[in-house]
Amino acid sequence: MEENLKDLVHRYLIRETDFLKVKDAMNEDQLRVFVDKAINDLCYRERIPILPEQRQILVRALVSAVISLGPLRPLIEDESITEIMINGCDKVYIQKDGHIHLTDIKFADNRQLAHTIQKILSGSGSNKRVDESSPYVDFSLADGSRVNVIIPPCSNIGPVMTIRKFKKDINEAEDLLHLKMLNKDISVLLKAAMEAKLNVIFCGSTGAGKTTILNVFSKYIPEDERIITIEDTPELRLKQQHVVPLVTKPANVEGKGEITMRELFVNSLRMRPDRIIVGEVRGEEILDFIQSISSGHSGSLAIVHAESPEDCYNRMVTMMLMTGIRLSTAEIQKQIARAVDLIVHVELFMDGRRRVTTVSDIRFDEEKNKIILQDIFAFKTKGMNEHGEIQGEWTMNKQRPSFYYKIEKRRVKLPQGFFNV
Repeated sequence: MEENLKDLVHRYLIRETDFLKVKDAMNEDQLRVFVDKAINDLCYRERIPILPEQRQILVRALVSAVISLGPLRPLIEDESITEIMINGCDKVYIQKDGHIHLTDIKFADNRQLAHTIQKILSGSGSNKRVDESSPYVDFSLADGSRVNVIIPPCSNIGPVMTIRKFKKDINEAEDLLHLKMLNKDISVLLKAAMEAKLNVIFCGSTGAGKTTILNVFSKYIPEDERIITIEDTPELRLKQQHVVPLVTKPANVEGKGEITMRELFVNSLRMRPDRIIVGEVRGEEILDFIQSISSGHSGSLAIVHAESPEDCYNRMVTMMLMTGIRLSTAEIQKQIARAVDLIVHVELFMDGRRRVTTVSDIRFDEEKNKIILQDIFAFKTKGMNEHGEIQGEWTMNKQRPSFYYKIEKRRVKLPQGFFNV
């Protein structure tokens, strides 16, 4: 209820008051009065009951989000900016339309930057810290944006902060179609993959849009399933009601109390999950992830950093080998190929557009005794137009994929003739 009311008040402030025009001229007390009046007006108009304590919490959260950002506030509020990179007090870069630009925004000195970082961190409600004994941290802002901070002695140029902003306007498959990240047939297949409980890996480089696409298509997981998410830093935004989000915990000052992805994954298997979604697989948790899929926990989704479906598969094999499991490389390769149904690769192109480049079926061919990665969809470039936009189209292999029996078993309907009989 509090989160919903906070969103309502935020939208009311932006759309129905002159908050954006006057906030920069106000001090903290004036901001509190302005926000408090907006809450009263909204609750009266919409007949929303609110306790005095709830109102105080809302005022504090909304005001602190404004005053804690300092010189970064206009960059945070600009929805066309996807990433903000602060390299010390005098160099602030942004990523816009897929390209990086240096801004004219500067902090007075590294002390002011460090103070701003501490205010943003404390306002995030993450209960994490950053100081000389723990000089780097990952956390999320209230709007879902992901923040990484690293400070001296690990940084030689002063505090460095990277903010990857959460896109609020990409919620449906239609939004991805509008942005030309994929075509209608890919959208149809990925919706069917969610409904048929296929095991899907989303891969790509940093900032390619892996989490965005996973968030969008996770919406098509049936509402009656129990979903458990496991992340280092909360980025997944699932729409279903029955979602249990789990987050790792770093060690304390004494180096104790760390809770890893693998430990959370093992525990999640005892929580009666219908689906397990891993924000990013990059270590020993891969072993439990693959084994859980193989033992019946179908419908699992995960993200892996990789440059291609082949790199993604090889990286999973390498991570499995690094766990020290007593299986041959060939056995590990077979196990992964039998567990994973689809690998979806996403790439940020030179023109600043993010696209699904391949959707690949992965299987183990018993007759040939080898792993086969077969592209169902592949983006073929045809050149660049006068505006610098890459031209191309998605080609489709209509041969029935190895996981098609799962789609039939779950009675998921695909358009007639989608795959060859």
